Amino acid sequence: MTTRVLIVDDHAVVRKGLRLVLEAEDDLEPVGEAGNGRDAVFQARALKPDVILLDVVMPERSGLDALPQLIHEQPEVKVLVLSMQDDPQYVRQAFAAGASGYVLKEAADTEVVNAIREVAAGGRYVHPELGARLIAADAEAARRAAADPLSDREHEVLRLLALGHTNQEIAKALYISVRTTETHRAHIMQKLRLQSRAELVQYALANGLIDER
Repeated sequence: MTTRVLIVDDHAVVRKGLRLVLEAEDDLEPVGEAGNGRDAVFQARALKPDVILLDVVMPERSGLDALPQLIHEQPEVKVLVLSMQDDPQYVRQAFAAGASGYVLKEAADTEVVNAIREVAAGGRYVHPELGARLIAADAEAARRAAADPLSDREHEVLRLLALGHTNQEIAKALYISVRTTETHRAHIMQKLRLQSRAELVQYALANGLIDER
């Protein structure tokens, strides 16, 4: 079976190069091109490709902006993001938006071809170097979360509680409702496994959230 591919990139020379790469493969067929996210939606509707090679940074409408609509309108299509952006954050955003793969533009032609075949078959693909960095970043985030499970907002509430402020005073200071303050307080006590306000104050002192006078 032939995999039909729509190429989306704002640079014509990149689109031409990708088309030549795909045309050299017996099982891959470039069926169309688009220069921005808006045109990608129109072309995808008309051509019904199996795989969309999608750039991230483009004028008018970026690839990440268009990605959810592409998936919504054609749930069966596979989107392989092809980008110069090597930040793991972009990888997370792409997969969260529905992408099946992420490969860097600097990758060899053979890697792009293999990535297309992988996502077309229902798999997922991430550029090896990016995958390793993503795993390392996630491990570091997990380590930090384990060491300090509180959010920034919870830190603010904890500090004010430790300083002796009431729920009403905290709500007014942070421009939130009293109920939200109570919810934050409950989450803080649960996450830190604290039983009393005295223990909460001790935690705040030990972690430098308030000064011992």
